[in-house]
Amino acid sequence: MIIVTDSTADLSREVREELGIVLVPLKVHFGQEVYLDSVTIESDEFFEKLTASSSLPTTSQPSPADFMEIYERLLQENPGAHIISVHLSSAFSGTYQSAVLARSLMEREDEITILDSKSASYGFGLPVIAAARMALEGSSKEAILDEIARLREDIRFYFLVDTLEYLQKGGRIGKAAALFGSILNIKPILIVDGEGMVASVDKVRGQRKAMARIMELLKEDFSGVPVNISMAWAHHQGNAMELCELAKAHFDVREVSYTKLGAVIGTHVGPGTSAIFMTRA
Repeated sequence: MIIVTDSTADLSREVREELGIVLVPLKVHFGQEVYLDSVTIESDEFFEKLTASSSLPTTSQPSPADFMEIYERLLQENPGAHIISVHLSSAFSGTYQSAVLARSLMEREDEITILDSKSASYGFGLPVIAAARMALEGSSKEAILDEIARLREDIRFYFLVDTLEYLQKGGRIGKAAALFGSILNIKPILIVDGEGMVASVDKVRGQRKAMARIMELLKEDFSGVPVNISMAWAHHQGNAMELCELAKAHFDVREVSYTKLGAVIGTHVGPGTSAIFMTRA
């Protein structure tokens, strides 16, 4: 069993290499310069370029040809293997559609299963990690798909942006709303909803109040049960670490893992963004 994902799962190089996860990168464009997310540009380098740039970079999805090349190589190198390919919400990107089109053009399409995660970052990165561990243990395709589905239902996560500037530049909110929110220090608490779209579940004035509100929201699903948490941040980890300590004070936390938001996700949320992902232990 071979697990494939794309760079918006925000899996570190170390995790991918340890678990044998195959990466298909999205692209980030700074003017005429093109970088492969998590391949030719890593998180910290990206955010340094982002903060120094006068204009917002753009992003683009892998082509069907990119997927075909990887799928064909993997099937040739691993006779009899099955590929499970899990990707960024189709509401955000055409990455999933590129993968589906690539499979349809291949003679061995029955050997590839492609999933629309309807999520982003560790929202599907965690199921990908679990799938890769099961694949290494020799689990069946059906068992792995069941576990991915279970985790997708179990995970709750919230993003807290440091500034509204990048949501505004990316067209997620209007300029007036961004200006008004910045003046009042409004912090939107963001989720990816069941349809795979970004949504604001609340708007709170001030970082500390926003973090306290996230704890209240998480308690609706995880009060009184042991949990695992994963923390993610964009360039600056201070807010994520504060959020982590708050979670430890409110929940029975058994395991904590960490990751950095990559270039494609970072383009739309900006530096200083923090996120918490929680599952039952």
